Amino acid sequence: MEPRPLDALDALDLKLLHALQIDGRAPFSRIAEVLGVSDQTVARRVRRLRTTAGLRVLGMTDATVLGGVSWIVRLRCTPDVAEQLANALARRPDTSYIDLVSGGTEVLCAMRPRSQKDRDELLLDRLPRTPRIVSISAHCLLHIFYGGPLSWLNKTQALEPEQEEALRPPPVEPTKTPPQLDETDEALLSVLRQDGRATFAELQTATGQSESVVRRRLERLRSTGVLYFDVQHDSAPLGQSVNAMLWLTVTPSALDAVGRALAEHPEVRFAAATSGQSNIVAAVSSHSTGSLYTYLTERISVLDGVQAVETALTLRQIKQLTYEPGR
Repeated sequence: MEPRPLDALDALDLKLLHALQIDGRAPFSRIAEVLGVSDQTVARRVRRLRTTAGLRVLGMTDATVLGGVSWIVRLRCTPDVAEQLANALARRPDTSYIDLVSGGTEVLCAMRPRSQKDRDELLLDRLPRTPRIVSISAHCLLHIFYGGPLSWLNKTQALEPEQEEALRPPPVEPTKTPPQLDETDEALLSVLRQDGRATFAELQTATGQSESVVRRRLERLRSTGVLYFDVQHDSAPLGQSVNAMLWLTVTPSALDAVGRALAEHPEVRFAAATSGQSNIVAAVSSHSTGSLYTYLTERISVLDGVQAVETALTLRQIKQLTYEPGR
């Protein structure tokens, strides 16, 4: 995605982004009450953030709760096909966070296939037959240290602790077995995937159900952890002009400790243990290449058990949570 012109965000903007990350469906009236401003101010600021910071609230499905597995796929290819390949992957509903990295010769793709058949069709059939792909490596996410319902916005501390608590939705109550979804659930998730703040009237139209049924289903999807809400936003307006992926090789005995340490770093947007030669992947954001260098030499270098680090700068983000061609 092309960066937008840098528009400085003030304290209220950051509080609104943080509030929506905590509860993407919180009514503007509730947010306004917690922040001590008017409903109209919240609505006006949100409209502006959609333009200046690419704000979108989206309903995401947690594949692990449903018994699924998430992957990060690295595709090394010739530069002339990288963007075309990235856009083709971005159109798939089971992909997110697609970046062009490594001088435009690598496409990085996060994917959550809904079935083993979908996974094998992509990894074993379609991609290997795609011309000009030099190599493919698929890394299964074994354990997520930071990510999913938690994003970089949760680390901004824009809100006071009591404000966070006032906005926080009821806690997730995991089930012993993966929840089973029916057509109504799937229809709800499909609409919310495009607009996490879709009205109940819109959700009724999509499902053909009454408002009371829609409310109950929505509450169940959230309480079981199947559905969470995430905020999509541009990084530049928040002062994050340099984004990178770190592939860490860590001794097995230190894997959990390093992952937990990374989760606490303010630079880290995502961190997970993975399969493969590098066994931890982290997405980080910095103000500049200089600050990224400082992070690597002063924060990463002192973590016990880290044997090697590969750093890949993001040249362009093709897809965050949803694909917007031409954005």
